[in-house]
Amino acid sequence: MTSFLFKLIFRLLASLPLRWLHGLGALLGYITFATSKQYAARTRENLRQSNLALDETDYAKLLDQTIAEAGKGMMELPWVWGRPLEQVCATVQHCQGWEHVEAAHARGKGIIFLTPHWGCFEITSLYIGQHLPLTNLYSSPKQDWLETVMRSGRERGLARLATADLSGVRLLFKSLKRGEAIGLLPDQVPSQGEGEWVDFFSRPAYTMTLSGRLAQSSGAPVLLVYAERLPHGKGYNLNFEPLPLDFSKSVPQQINAALERVIAISPAQYLWSYNRYKTPPGVQPPASREQTC
Repeated sequence: MTSFLFKLIFRLLASLPLRWLHGLGALLGYITFATSKQYAARTRENLRQSNLALDETDYAKLLDQTIAEAGKGMMELPWVWGRPLEQVCATVQHCQGWEHVEAAHARGKGIIFLTPHWGCFEITSLYIGQHLPLTNLYSSPKQDWLETVMRSGRERGLARLATADLSGVRLLFKSLKRGEAIGLLPDQVPSQGEGEWVDFFSRPAYTMTLSGRLAQSSGAPVLLVYAERLPHGKGYNLNFEPLPLDFSKSVPQQINAALERVIAISPAQYLWSYNRYKTPPGVQPPASREQTC
């Protein structure tokens, strides 16, 4: 019964104009921030330690914008997942850098797309999947009903999903071997043994090594892709840019530096409430690791 109710609400929300959902989302963002102490504390802490605000006045303004943008991100999900694919992709008002995708595809070694938790990261794979076969790595949600909705919303066009486990990683390798594209969220905290501690906004963050291993073993070019959310529900601007990697240096650190640059474009659109600096089970914290060296 609960699953049916949630799906019904999801469909009803998807029927609303995107402009309305972004307006409701901003309100939801403030309500969530006011009612969840843990959510509010993590958002404040992560945003403040990023040093992207010039002073206290700037920080207060940026925090206010961040709260609203986080709510918009939640409320646009029913629209992005529930509306027809062509209609969703039509909200991309400007696509910059698609020539890099075409050049990478012509090399025949596959493409690795890296998308941070910034702006409307859900729309990037749908847009790419209209043109190229794409396999995205994802983590299954705890709710069964959300798993069904998520898969139906994300697996459209030529886009497919691979679970964040060994079998899913094998699918990524196979996709690259066929010359196809894959997608990853490089700022998602990996499990034990799948990351290393490197700085992210001057603070150690356990960062995935998988994207670097895939790039080095396959020779596939790496592209950053990110979708900026436009005001008043006017849609999104999509950006593609190459990310050349030096494999003689720390690849996770290079990726984090690139993500920092993207996030600085519009800091309020980054998901600061995400527990980016957590220590996964079984992983030694960075301070303890340094003491034992």
